Amino acid sequence: MKDPHSHRATGSGRDIFDKRSSRERAERGPRVFAPGDLKLLLPALIAEMPCHGYDLIRRIETLFDGAYSPSPGVIYPTLTFLEESELITGDAEGGKKRYTITDAGRLLLSEQAVALEGIRMRMDVSKRSLRGQDRPPEIHEAVHNLRHALHSHHGRWSPDEITRVAALLNRAAQAIADGKDQ
Repeated sequence: MKDPHSHRATGSGRDIFDKRSSRERAERGPRVFAPGDLKLLLPALIAEMPCHGYDLIRRIETLFDGAYSPSPGVIYPTLTFLEESELITGDAEGGKKRYTITDAGRLLLSEQAVALEGIRMRMDVSKRSLRGQDRPPEIHEAVHNLRHALHSHHGRWSPDEITRVAALLNRAAQAIADGKDQ
């Protein structure tokens, strides 16, 4: 099996499937998925129910309550990558490929369960944003402060520091999602 993680980014840090410039992305609207998100979300959706590429586009559109629909130019290259990585298989029926998850794909999903949950949480935030329910300025500022703190870190992440910061961020994210204080 090919390394399912080798696709994540080019040397520039951009996803290999996103060849558009920042200006081109801005003209089409905000980026909904972070680099690599679809490479985990699509196998998860296929694991729930084997389907065709077009069905995946419609399922994602449904997850966003119709506010977003991924283009075939994003979905099909990702499906090809996943198939070449042996995470899914595509069987042609009636001229269309029907995709199913492989054992390697199931293993990837079990190993990446936390990352997949993060993708689903970001999708929910994106869905609200696309429907015009964006963050108030105070929340926007707090998120900016968090990003600044992470970027200002000295860059020498010890295992203990990684564990501490990840736990803080995950607890905060869960508390926000649950609507409760930590």
